[in-house]
Amino acid sequence: NGKTGRFQGKAYRGKNQGYLHGAPRVAPGGHHFRHADGRPWFWLGCTGWNSALMSTDEEWGQYLRDRQSKRYTAIQFVMAAPWRAGRKDENGRVAFTRTDRLRVDPEFFQRMDRKMDQMNDRELVGVGVMLWALTSRDNESPGASLSVPDAVRLARYMAARYAAHHVIWLLGGDGSYERGDGPERWKQIGRGTFPKDEFRRPVSLHPGGMRDPWPIFKDEPWLDFYNYQTGHGSDQRKWEWNATMGTASGWKLTPAKPVVDTEPNYEGHTSYRENRKIDAAAVRRAVWYSLLAATPAGVAYGAHGIWLWMRTAGVPLDHPNSGVADPWTECLNYPGSKQMTIVRDTLDGLPWWRLEPNRFLLASEPDKVDWTAYPMPASTGDGEFALIYLPNNPAVELNLTNFGNAKATWIDPRTGARTSAGQLKESSRVAVKTPGAGDWLLQLRKD
Repeated sequence: NGKTGRFQGKAYRGKNQGYLHGAPRVAPGGHHFRHADGRPWFWLGCTGWNSALMSTDEEWGQYLRDRQSKRYTAIQFVMAAPWRAGRKDENGRVAFTRTDRLRVDPEFFQRMDRKMDQMNDRELVGVGVMLWALTSRDNESPGASLSVPDAVRLARYMAARYAAHHVIWLLGGDGSYERGDGPERWKQIGRGTFPKDEFRRPVSLHPGGMRDPWPIFKDEPWLDFYNYQTGHGSDQRKWEWNATMGTASGWKLTPAKPVVDTEPNYEGHTSYRENRKIDAAAVRRAVWYSLLAATPAGVAYGAHGIWLWMRTAGVPLDHPNSGVADPWTECLNYPGSKQMTIVRDTLDGLPWWRLEPNRFLLASEPDKVDWTAYPMPASTGDGEFALIYLPNNPAVELNLTNFGNAKATWIDPRTGARTSAGQLKESSRVAVKTPGAGDWLLQLRKD
């Protein structure tokens, strides 16, 4: 447009850890994220799909303060209305209109500018869904309703507008990208939005529940990480997929990329196949399964009333089978919400970015798998540390022949309390009893 200008950059001198260390990017080796200065960055997201769209400034501030205090590192949100569960923002505006051509609404995005600034100021990375893909009968979601050229125009606008922010992009949301014409459509959108060799923040697609599009997309030049939606349930099929597919599959793909479960069980959501509410225990189990089934890069938490931004109890728009959701303010202090702090605290005590799945730590595998009590062990490649999640096991028998003597500690994933499990001697069969009922974490350090 012929305009020119000048600006002067100065080094940041404040205390904001995000600004001090720099925006997340994929680390060398591909399995986790790091800050610009090389420090590992762990993705602990809160799923607030409608949060930025529907919150008032006061509500947004309350939400961000709470998530920061509980050690979350990212907010996952939908960038553009309309979408399946949010037809307009809080002020009744939409991101774009289509008549003779695609037009964006500057006032809509000026409001989102403030939301993005406030996230980063709270040391939270914005994980924005650009083009929600799953749509209702109204065909409102841009990932489904826009042509490929218009989808690219809208997504490129957002990528350019927020390129200086600490942001990670989910190009599409809740899509079945591997079906029908999905592969060709989304490859075109990805290549058009993020041309090869052009600067970008990390990019992926958010898949539909228990879907794995990555064998088809893994070699796309714009794709930086694999992520999954392990779904909402607590039946045998759910736990088998959560433990052996999802992040467990993505971790094995080449090229290596970080793997993140961006939508495990939502606390308070109805389990689709059992018609009962998902509790904190099912949330914890989904989270720890997804983390330890791969080299951990991160995970998300979701509460049924937060993702839609419910102000009063009710059933979310176009989600009739998900059950009644509590107001978002009540969900802030759900047990599972607070227990995500324990996830951060536990992993901070380990070089978590070096953990790998290691089922050889178990003395044996059952002939018939009981998915209600399926342990999930991981260890560092050098054998210095191990972390084992036990969902419902009175005892576990370990194989320490390749690990050696170990100092063992029980961690209560409900409270974070730690108790000694003693000094374990190197042996092919070491029996250890859990301290009580429910799920437990067993941490091993080479002695």
